[in-house]
Amino acid sequence: MDRLMVSVSGVRGVVGSTLTADIARQFGCAFGTMLGAGKSVVIGRDSRQSGPEIQQAITDGLLACGVNVTSLGIASTPGVALMTSKLSADGGVIVTASHNPIQYNGIKFLQPTGTGLTAEDAMKLKGVWEAGEFAIVADEARGAESQDETAEEKHIADVLAICDVPAIASKRFKVVLDSINGAGCIASRDLMEQLGCELIHLNSEPTGQFAHNPEPVEENLTELCQAVRDHGAAVGFAQDADADRLAIVDENGRFIGEEYTLALAAAFVLSKRKGDIATNLSTSRMVDDLAAAAGCKVVRTPTGEANVISGMLEGGCILAGEGGGGLIEPKVVPVRDSFTAMAYVLQYLAETGISLSGLVDKIPAYVMLKTKQPCPIGAIEKIIDATRQAFSYQLEAKLNDSDGLRIDFDDAWVSVRASNTEPIMRIMAEAPNAEDAEALVAELTEIAATATGTENE
Repeated sequence: MDRLMVSVSGVRGVVGSTLTADIARQFGCAFGTMLGAGKSVVIGRDSRQSGPEIQQAITDGLLACGVNVTSLGIASTPGVALMTSKLSADGGVIVTASHNPIQYNGIKFLQPTGTGLTAEDAMKLKGVWEAGEFAIVADEARGAESQDETAEEKHIADVLAICDVPAIASKRFKVVLDSINGAGCIASRDLMEQLGCELIHLNSEPTGQFAHNPEPVEENLTELCQAVRDHGAAVGFAQDADADRLAIVDENGRFIGEEYTLALAAAFVLSKRKGDIATNLSTSRMVDDLAAAAGCKVVRTPTGEANVISGMLEGGCILAGEGGGGLIEPKVVPVRDSFTAMAYVLQYLAETGISLSGLVDKIPAYVMLKTKQPCPIGAIEKIIDATRQAFSYQLEAKLNDSDGLRIDFDDAWVSVRASNTEPIMRIMAEAPNAEDAEALVAELTEIAATATGTENE
């Protein structure tokens, strides 16, 4: 299943196999051709050891097309997005494979606002790359390269500007943070220091040598959970490699799940100001319950950060995010941002005086199951068709095919879709209890196996 993934979420592949320096240079040329000579681009990377080579190749392609490039070095995804806007660049590039395993790397392209490319522009970029017709300029018209090392400082300053720093600092919270030796190591340390927290920092150097799989899910965070218990911490945080996603562990060392990152932030923000929230179709119903209680609504979009941001902007939402640990606070930067998420959770704890487990208990609970399995090319269409037929007879089922296929019931839902970043499909379900969620996942898994002829494998 090793293939280069090119989608609205950018480019991802296995380094040295489907993603090489030559391919990265081609995408640099393609983006430079789209923007035009004389334009400017900000570029940064996560800490993966393949990052410098991939970044330099993209930079070479941009320079060859007459585009000026400002390099941020190792920087978080929200940090690169923020600097793209602050430096008034015409575009941005982030070299990261986010939560994917270490053998992967990727390229994400940004608009001048710091948000990801629109679906239309992403397809245009793909078309330019596939055609291979690049606007290479003469040597004397090549772009210029410069450096800027202020991304972390400026990002943290903007996060602190929307928080009650004295209120948080007065509590002297003990925090355990797992930065996975990723891009968020240094800025996270600075944030915790300025918020007056006592930090126990795991995997705290940006070496790119991940201590465990970088996806911040329960099976990868046993060390964090134990450290919270050992140190008697108020909270445990886990970032992914580019520090745009955040998972949370409560004071008992219990992994509460990535879905609670957006839910807790939404509960905090809605306690102070009212407004709608944008999220994708794969995010928990907890957000809907919180919004309804505040007299607000949730704008649902297809999966993909760009889609959520579009929904946020079109709906005039005050907050957005994704259930995979991604909070988007447009007052700081219009992309997923683990730093703002950490600050909001800490302020929520400080202002309420309630433990994290207590705050979690105040939110209506569901059981969500997320599964993934290989998806042969072209198989997802068969699976969706078979699923639609299987559920079409159920009068209470509401079908939504804007992102794969999601089937909603009165108190539960199940969905199947192809991943934008990996050659897999995701089957997910949410229900009031584990038994019902497991039954929905099992039913859809069986439908998928029958549709692809793999039921006996």
